[in-house]
Amino acid sequence: MYLTTLQLRYFRNYLEQLIEFQAQKTIILGNNAQGKSNLLEAIELLSSLKSHRSPKDRDLICEAHQGAQIIGNVRRLYNEHQLAITFRASGRRTIELNQETLRRQIDFLGALNAVQFSSNDLELVKGSPEYRRHWLDMLLVQLEPVYSSILQEYQKILKQRNALLKSIKEDKSDTLAYSLQIWDQQLVQVGSRVIRRRARVIERLAPLARDWHRKIASDKETLEITYLANVDPSGGQTEEIQRAFFARLESRKVAELNLGTTVVGPHRDDLELRINQTSAKFYGSQGQQRTLVLSLKLAELQLIEEVIGEAPLLLLDDVLAELDLERQSQLLQVIQDRYQTLVTTTHLNSFAQPWLKDAQILTVKAGKIE
Repeated sequence: MYLTTLQLRYFRNYLEQLIEFQAQKTIILGNNAQGKSNLLEAIELLSSLKSHRSPKDRDLICEAHQGAQIIGNVRRLYNEHQLAITFRASGRRTIELNQETLRRQIDFLGALNAVQFSSNDLELVKGSPEYRRHWLDMLLVQLEPVYSSILQEYQKILKQRNALLKSIKEDKSDTLAYSLQIWDQQLVQVGSRVIRRRARVIERLAPLARDWHRKIASDKETLEITYLANVDPSGGQTEEIQRAFFARLESRKVAELNLGTTVVGPHRDDLELRINQTSAKFYGSQGQQRTLVLSLKLAELQLIEEVIGEAPLLLLDDVLAELDLERQSQLLQVIQDRYQTLVTTTHLNSFAQPWLKDAQILTVKAGKIE
């Protein structure tokens, strides 16, 4: 999988920019706040239709303009695609595949796969459960684009059920309480599909991450990843998860009615990350935490390649400077010429020499590529 060109129009601080990628590795050089991360964000949007930097399309549009556009051309093993997203300040975005407007996101997702690794990814270890859930969900969207629709449906049901619980708390209505059973059924039905897929992907990802971590840590440490599901996914079958889901809802019904919100379901899931049986979040050193995150990202790369049959893009946002030469070497050894890699940096001297060999170097200044 190879991104051949990227065209930006009024996106972030870019007015009109066409980039042709001419090497397997591209280094994007520039001072802070010049637009380096914006390039990677554009590719992230083409891959997942989401930005980890902003949930609002208006933030993606260049100031004083009413719309923006990203166009990317992707060469795959057996075909080529042109992907386009048009953002509007006053309305919904438009997505196009090969110049055909699509009505469903699922028909767009999967055309370009990418793994992003940034300094903010230490939040996978140190941050809130929400950050880990989001990372897991974005991985699942790449592996199984239909998961995007399942997750959206769950979030919609959750929002409506929460509104009903709030009304019941305020009104104490028996009629409203009866209506809750209908939303329980829908929450369980769709939520069980989310839980099953999360459990399944962790089952595949955990041994890959453990192996990478062992290599990087020279067999001195063991990484364990545990899915802390709010509803027990034991057994793995949808029917078993649904029974466990209903039972937990029943046991927490009084609490939900008192709080006026849903406390049972995959929106309360988390991941536990342990090094040598000790919590990496609370007791891991910064070096251990960086090794852990690098292991997760390498496992993510490997799993996507195994599932889709092609190597995804790798986006490294200002992260190499935070890795010592040994970890850089490990990463380079994995990448080689296997993955198209885009790296942002403020200084070329933060790279080990092998990174600079045969790389295309783009200099960014005030939203322009020099």
